[in-house]
Amino acid sequence: SLPTLQKLGSTVDRNLDAQAVAEEWFLAFADAMRSGNCISVASLLVEDAFWRDLLALTWDFHTYEGRSAIQQFIADQLPKFKPSAFRIRNDLTRLHMPYEDIVCIQAFFDFETTVGHASGIFRLVPLENGSWKAHTVFTNLEDLRGFPEKIGALRDHEPYHRKWVESREREREFLDEEPGVVIIGGGQSGLTVAARLKALGINALVVERNKRIGDNWRNQYPTLCVHSTVWYDHLPYMPFPSSWPVFRPAAKLGNWLETYAHSLELNVWTSAEVVSVDPGAQGKKWSVKVIRDDERERIFQVNHVVFALGLGGGSPNIPTIPCQTEFKGQTLHSSQYKLATEHLGKKVVVIGACTSAHDICADHVDHGIDITMVQRSSTYVMSAKEGMPRLTGLYCENGPPTDIADRINASFPNFLLKLVHQRVAKDLAEADRGILDGLRKVGFKLNMGDDDSGPVQLIWKRGGGFYFDVGASQKIIDRKIKLKSNGSIARFTPSGLLFEDGSTLDADVVIFATGYADRRTAYLRLLPNHLHDAIRPLWGLDEEGELYSVAREVGGRGPQAPQVAGLWAMSGNWALCRFHSKHVALQIKAYEEGIFGQRY
Repeated sequence: SLPTLQKLGSTVDRNLDAQAVAEEWFLAFADAMRSGNCISVASLLVEDAFWRDLLALTWDFHTYEGRSAIQQFIADQLPKFKPSAFRIRNDLTRLHMPYEDIVCIQAFFDFETTVGHASGIFRLVPLENGSWKAHTVFTNLEDLRGFPEKIGALRDHEPYHRKWVESREREREFLDEEPGVVIIGGGQSGLTVAARLKALGINALVVERNKRIGDNWRNQYPTLCVHSTVWYDHLPYMPFPSSWPVFRPAAKLGNWLETYAHSLELNVWTSAEVVSVDPGAQGKKWSVKVIRDDERERIFQVNHVVFALGLGGGSPNIPTIPCQTEFKGQTLHSSQYKLATEHLGKKVVVIGACTSAHDICADHVDHGIDITMVQRSSTYVMSAKEGMPRLTGLYCENGPPTDIADRINASFPNFLLKLVHQRVAKDLAEADRGILDGLRKVGFKLNMGDDDSGPVQLIWKRGGGFYFDVGASQKIIDRKIKLKSNGSIARFTPSGLLFEDGSTLDADVVIFATGYADRRTAYLRLLPNHLHDAIRPLWGLDEEGELYSVAREVGGRGPQAPQVAGLWAMSGNWALCRFHSKHVALQIKAYEEGIFGQRY
């Protein structure tokens, strides 16, 4: 449950000296951590506290809930990492009151371990006796000791008098050395990992099957516009220009990725494809076979392969509907959809009721085309106008720096965040009441998200199931987008669809806006059969509320993990890639330098 004032039995003087309270608690915390006194550390926490660690003390991603679980983790790990040099960031200490009945003191700190530099965030809540204890603690590995990123003051200061163009071409073609890492996929996932690795002195090859970097965005339907804000989506080392619009068209993002790769001098092979990843030779873990569009073939021996294949690895999920071969019209998946104008004068049916379905339907309406949305299950809907400021409010024009916002965002364990978002979702539903009531009136099936917690848990668990409304909802309310939400599809007919309730729907074109297949599918196509069972889930939340596999090795902590050591998964939205790409790079660098410990 949330640490409400009522639950804690406390009140708060809003004029209290938050910095003094935080400093007093932190001195006791730092002393207990330095001395390895796990009992004293636990005594500074409330009974139902959370501690989330990203690599700093576990070489893994973990969330521990409850004082006893935290005490055990601390007892096991403090002797290995020997944290020291604790420093509180007084400039970032704040009294935080997200709701009238929830008050906490949020503070940042830095510390050192045997292998790296780390940061942390704690949130203190008031108790009935007037004392303050931590409800959440977050620790994050920032850098490896002795291996800083070569950026800022550590950039190259020497003048370059060689032939830069020729040197870059030799470097990009790997004529003089082999890559240290092969990255499969040149979208935001692959490029951010390549950029982070380069800053740590590791040369990576990004293999992208499209003709140009950014084509994964350019090749989407032309009306696609991302619904996350410009402040939320910056990439590492190179933020968007301050003149950019809040919401960006897909093609604009594609061009930016190409600019990003060029400006950061990342080594990318386009029109190339990794066709196999097999156990390696020559003392390396993996043998990666790459074929380019001119049929040139090259095999690299590397210790690390990063799979950056995007949602579903680009493998469409198309439901099996009986008698599809009888249908005389056209069927396609939303990933194949380009232009509504290709369907002028036709009846079009879209199967699905989430983001792509709404965008495609709205595009057809704007071109005067008869369009019907078939909704098979309920959808979470919120307006982008009301929802995005509430969900990503830290990221705004006058908000904290992106790196600070990222750490605040990451410091909330997902299971705790779910409780917070139950309140947010309720507020959002009230703000969007007009739209939601209008949708219900025409028969659109709505839900409030997983356990009434809005869209975030749907994103983490499914990667879908929602729509951030930017106009299509009103088109449904106005019946410009026709809706079929009752009755399951029984089968195709020569002229359209037959439903189990006996109703029919005529169609010339049927578009499946039904998402993508299991992300493992694309991985398994490249790996030998005997390794398939070693690949853990690649999305969704584990029992601690952490994302499976993302930014870690694909074998996880499973019994077969050693068989796939050095195979990494990276996927997610731009913000997730910005933050977690560094975690991937730090782990790979630690392996290469022989300082990686044991995952806890």
